[in-house]
Amino acid sequence: MKKLFDELSYEVSKYTTQKYSTSFSLGILALKPSIRPAVYAVYGYVRLADEIVDSFHGYDKEKLLKRLKAETYQALEDGISLNPILHSFQETVRRYDIDIRLINQFLHSMEMDLHKIDYNSELYKEYIYGSAEVVGLMCLQIFTEGDKQQYDKLKPYAMKLGSAFQKVNFYGI
Repeated sequence: MKKLFDELSYEVSKYTTQKYSTSFSLGILALKPSIRPAVYAVYGYVRLADEIVDSFHGYDKEKLLKRLKAETYQALEDGISLNPILHSFQETVRRYDIDIRLINQFLHSMEMDLHKIDYNSELYKEYIYGSAEVVGLMCLQIFTEGDKQQYDKLKPYAMKLGSAFQKVNFYGI
């Protein structure tokens, strides 16, 4: 029955992606079918964290994000989570050997989002790297399916694309 839970978990991530982002969902359709579930898993996870910091007004966002962070590391250690989005994400991280440093940096940027910060150039770059560029790198790890040479070759472009998407999101261009 674990297989059923695995399938459900990826479906929840897919539905989350489709519910929150029409354009990203359509973009995923351009990818080969075998990697789509993993990309949905990454998007579902980052959307969950982003919702905590951007939308859960009236709740202790810091506490919720801290809980998500702890549950993320626990899921990665255990190889399972009862949270379907976390479950599909941890499975994707393990299958595609996504670097834990990317996840750490993403969560750090989400923590930055919790506080009013006067962003100087360095803090802005740090935030963009963690909130967008690392997401592009997680996806690139999936796209290249473990081909380290291809990953290294495409890494700067994935980062620039992630950064561009984030800046468009900021400025509504």
